[in-house]
Amino acid sequence: MSRAFLVVMDSVGIGGAPDANQFYNGATPDTGANTVAHIAQACAEGRAEEGRSGPLHLPNLDALGLGAATRLASNDVTPGLEATPAGLWGCAREYSPGKDTPSGHWELAGVPVPWDWHYFPDTTPAFPAELSRAAAQAAGTEGILGDCHASGTAIIAELGAEHMRTSWPICYTSADSVFQIAAHEESFGLDRLLDLCKVLAPQLHKMKVGRVIARPFIGTPETGFTRTTNRKDFAIVPPSPVLTNWAQDAGRHVYAVGKIGDIFSMQGIDTLRKGSDAELMTHLSDLVDEAEDGSLTFANFVEFDSIYGHRRDISGYARALEWFDRELGAILQKLLPGDLMLLTADHGNDPSWIGTDHTREQVPVLIAGHGTGEIGRINFADVAASIAHHLNIPAQGPGRSFL
Repeated sequence: MSRAFLVVMDSVGIGGAPDANQFYNGATPDTGANTVAHIAQACAEGRAEEGRSGPLHLPNLDALGLGAATRLASNDVTPGLEATPAGLWGCAREYSPGKDTPSGHWELAGVPVPWDWHYFPDTTPAFPAELSRAAAQAAGTEGILGDCHASGTAIIAELGAEHMRTSWPICYTSADSVFQIAAHEESFGLDRLLDLCKVLAPQLHKMKVGRVIARPFIGTPETGFTRTTNRKDFAIVPPSPVLTNWAQDAGRHVYAVGKIGDIFSMQGIDTLRKGSDAELMTHLSDLVDEAEDGSLTFANFVEFDSIYGHRRDISGYARALEWFDRELGAILQKLLPGDLMLLTADHGNDPSWIGTDHTREQVPVLIAGHGTGEIGRINFADVAASIAHHLNIPAQGPGRSFL
């Protein structure tokens, strides 16, 4: 047997989605968005000098084929990412009708989303009155705050003090199919926030809202507020078995790193390890050392998306990519003969783009441990089929292995 490590670099898209014109940031279609290429171009032009300097430096990812995959997907120039690939590489497109976390991850795991997600209108109020009443009742308060589309950090800064004074939960949404609830870990209570989300989740899932997200924060009005790492997503259960189920049903141990457990509602997962991206990198490194033969490790590194993409921070995104690349280099050296590590993404979040929401893009597919060569343009679901092929377990769904 052999091991597989599936690593999702959250939002590291490479442009070129053929249906990008059907997805929007505000009134602007995502046509032309390209997370990796536009970061590389900004770095080369000296527009990403905060905390770093010069051209984008990703020698390990580029050697696996990141620059080549970006050019294949979009034909955009990728200054600094011009290596001849030494891995197996290509790009993948998504068919699910969304540019969000569940859509991307479910399809990467072999199950395209079979329905249209429910999205809340960009109005104030954004939520139906009965949903707002249900949220207040579940929280034990007379009402809710927010009730609008908002950036999570911005709405906490705006309403954090009032929330601490009234205990009313801060409820907001975005262009994704989400219902987010922010509350102070100490004055409101983390357990109370998680219970509130758990109570509301079935009602929202029935509406085909993909996730109810607990967004705890700490701080004071005087010192400012900061979100903590105790975020928890209450996601709809996938409609059919996914890669983690396939592996578990075949008797393999499945490790989840990061928010994978939340995304798949712990379906098919044996062991969960969470934390900041720095802590997740340590978990991934440890699992390369410790995971047993035949196991599947499925990891998500979210901070590219949550800290830098949505905030349109090009320098920060570039710093995060360069940090990830440095850490990845040491991990790649530890892979055993027969191991496969596949790096990909779930959507884009171009920090140079208008708005604050995800961008509809193709994603890189970079494989270490299975030779070299171009796999061309594939589908998201082919990732799951290929991992299953490598692990020698039965696959379901529409994907086809490229191995």
